[in-house]
Amino acid sequence: MSEWQSILKERSVATLEALAARFGSDVIDVEALRPAFESFQMRITPAALEQIKAVGDPFWTQYVPTVRELEVVDGVVDSLAEDGDSPEPNITHRYPDRALFLVSPVCASYCRFCTRRRKVGDPEKIPLNQYDSAFAYLRAHTEIRDVILSGGDPMLLSDRRLEYLFQKLREIPHIEIIRIGSRITSHLPERITPEFCEMVQRYHPVYMNTHFDHPDELTPAAVAALDRLARAGVPLGCQTVLLKGVNDDPAVMKELMHRLLKARVRPYYIYMCDPVAGGEHFRTTVEKGLEIMRALRGWTSGLAVPYFVIDAPGGGGKVPLIPNYVESMTDDEVVLRNYEGKRFVYKQPVVPVAAG
Repeated sequence: MSEWQSILKERSVATLEALAARFGSDVIDVEALRPAFESFQMRITPAALEQIKAVGDPFWTQYVPTVRELEVVDGVVDSLAEDGDSPEPNITHRYPDRALFLVSPVCASYCRFCTRRRKVGDPEKIPLNQYDSAFAYLRAHTEIRDVILSGGDPMLLSDRRLEYLFQKLREIPHIEIIRIGSRITSHLPERITPEFCEMVQRYHPVYMNTHFDHPDELTPAAVAALDRLARAGVPLGCQTVLLKGVNDDPAVMKELMHRLLKARVRPYYIYMCDPVAGGEHFRTTVEKGLEIMRALRGWTSGLAVPYFVIDAPGGGGKVPLIPNYVESMTDDEVVLRNYEGKRFVYKQPVVPVAAG
């Protein structure tokens, strides 16, 4: 058993009783929380646990179950209608030239806002014995040039299993890009081993979309893991979820983007929290997201400004949102407001009048 597997097995907090023993039964009511736990299991790695400094802080909020998960108002189990875009087990094909390939049913830590909580944590719902039909689909659909490995967390698979996936994908001529969606650099940085970094270089281009929601998640260990990946030639992006009580603050989000860039991670998306049943208490307003974007665009480097997107409910895909900087537009001119709110007039090109 490798070091990271031992950490995951022996040192993670995975029961309500263990959580109560750590934080006190006056804080963790095991019986009250049991229905939330049974609906979506809990696991918190040592790295995630160390980030919790106080009850109710941004890290507690992300990982510790709450009875609010049982208060379903308008949340939807499959909020993105992924199952409707799944032509084969483990495949979601929504966009023209790319496909999502679910390869792992488990994560190192379970985020309570998980949009795929209907599947994650249950090996029977992301069956690892159904790879063959997924590969057959990918081979048959020559329009697919980009495959995103997701789950769960693909990095919970062994190097041997990951290399098998890389090899099979590289045997398909029309697949150009392999991406890994993983939060492992935050939750279990020990997983980014020298052996993995050596292996992955044989299958480039392989990208990794990381997941950081708060600047304090970029611990020295996490930054070191990101450095190992960057040195192995893995381009790094970050997908951040806008979460009430975690990062719904322009200053917090700006600091997160700056720390990501320092770690050679390009901010890619800020997602509106999906309206998933069990995670509704994490949602904030679209205007809050636009406020954050106004605090980023122009006030800091363009490298630090991700796309702000809503993954449209019902399977509509990602819709980007930006603050409106266009005040008016005619055939003659466009009136603009810059990031400071100052007004500028841009003249439209003059169309020559046809002779005769």
